Amino acid sequence: MGGHSHWAGIKHKKAIVDAKRGKVWTKIVKEIAIAARVGGGDPGSNPRLRQAVDDAKASNMPADNVKRAIQRGTGELPGVMYEERLYEGYGPNGVAMLVEVTTDNHNRTLNEVRQVFREHGGNLGEANCVAWMFKPKGFLSVAKPAPVDEDTLISHALDLGAEDVVTDVAEAYEIYTEPKDFDKVKAGLAALNIPVSSAEVFMKPDTTVPVDKTEAAAKILELMEALDDNDDVKKVHANFDIPDEILDKVG
Repeated sequence: MGGHSHWAGIKHKKAIVDAKRGKVWTKIVKEIAIAARVGGGDPGSNPRLRQAVDDAKASNMPADNVKRAIQRGTGELPGVMYEERLYEGYGPNGVAMLVEVTTDNHNRTLNEVRQVFREHGGNLGEANCVAWMFKPKGFLSVAKPAPVDEDTLISHALDLGAEDVVTDVAEAYEIYTEPKDFDKVKAGLAALNIPVSSAEVFMKPDTTVPVDKTEAAAKILELMEALDDNDDVKKVHANFDIPDEILDKVG
């Protein structure tokens, strides 16, 4: 799978930038709080929290905000209790979609997500209607040109434990890992002074749905953006595959 069916890569390619920094911070604060609650408040021994803190730094969130979010997660400070849910459904063109949410009100969020699907030509489904099509994978992106040549980058990534390195994406090298190796590969690249422009564990589809019509691609991306715009939505995963020439037309 290339970057075309990976939403983080699509957002970068289309230059979809959320200017409302507060919205980005709201999502990161929720993730920090849950990560701290589940795995403890020390990023050094909690990989999920470490990744959330890295995301906070990348978005220029003040250190005090990060500290308070951790303390709310560990119970040192009072705060809202969030729960994680996974919604499943289909978008336009039969595209399978997974929506990860972090919410303090499941019924409210479910209704909002269902409405977004309806407004954009999709529908929510029952549990496991599409989840079986996806497997968790680590994803790291190294912007081109990298500080080392392509063969060296591939060699380093594979030696660190990566499964695959995709080189035919215009803007970046895409590195895929097993979730258990994600943190090791990320730290290893940093130690080699190879900057990672984005990194996350996402749900990779076993198969993809080719989308070779501009109108269909636009509808799918509009649905993805509308879901991503909801404060309670953490991540959206889908199995579309949109060629570059179609993306250029949509963008």
